[in-house]
Amino acid sequence: MVALRSLVHPYLVRGVASTRQMIAQPPPEEDWTAWVAEADGLIVGWASAYRNAHTSVPDFGDVSTLHVHPEHRGRGIGTALLTAALDHLAALRVRRVRTWVQTGSLPYAQRHGFTPSRELRYSALDLRPAPPVPEPPAGVRLLPLAGLDPYQVHLLDAAAAVGEPGDVPVDATSYSLWRSECWDNPGLDLEAGTVAEVDGTLVALSLVKRDSDRMWSDFTATRPEYRGRGLARLTKQAALHRAAGRGVRTAYTSNDEANAPMLAVNTRLGYRPVASAWSCLRDLP
Repeated sequence: MVALRSLVHPYLVRGVASTRQMIAQPPPEEDWTAWVAEADGLIVGWASAYRNAHTSVPDFGDVSTLHVHPEHRGRGIGTALLTAALDHLAALRVRRVRTWVQTGSLPYAQRHGFTPSRELRYSALDLRPAPPVPEPPAGVRLLPLAGLDPYQVHLLDAAAAVGEPGDVPVDATSYSLWRSECWDNPGLDLEAGTVAEVDGTLVALSLVKRDSDRMWSDFTATRPEYRGRGLARLTKQAALHRAAGRGVRTAYTSNDEANAPMLAVNTRLGYRPVASAWSCLRDLP
């Protein structure tokens, strides 16, 4: 599965251990299920679907990273996987579905009833040489995640997600779900992931999930009342510097094209666009 994802989506980072956990221990509140297509003993297609437990919007679900090996396309594999995913969501009484679609696959999505909504930019950064160590202003401390109370990091994560651009608000993530998907993820690098602290309060964070020498900036954000001070860039630069020192060579991230502040941060850090995708929506009967 990891090999297939790396081939089709080389900018997505999820290692074997993280993928194994995702499949074997999915969060119960999401009703997560996945399907694969096999040919000659090899996995050539994949799709997953789940109830979105990160929002208070009722009856909302996602079909995640439906993709097929390039040499096996045009044989109905993608349609079979999509049908299974939509049937699963319909059985959960989901009425609104979102999926992410590569720009070149938008006609396929539209033929299956999906309407493009928001554009997403994937970006990459070569960490050779490593970004310099940032100099925090007076009163700001940059701390690794290691040694911090995960519940306090969860509270920061939840507060910082306020106003995140998207089709639905991210406003209902429970601590147990966050622990399962984030803190207890085998790919989370607690030494590279960084938070900014001001007067004893955690105010900004940049999470790092890695697979060998590749990393994904899972979430970088600041509490609303502390925005506009450059803390997101400061925290992300520190995380990138620490990750480079731990052997990471390439960093990937994604941003909604409407998220101008974070796109500006990434541009200043040296990220370059490598791909785009669209959030696409469809109603279920």
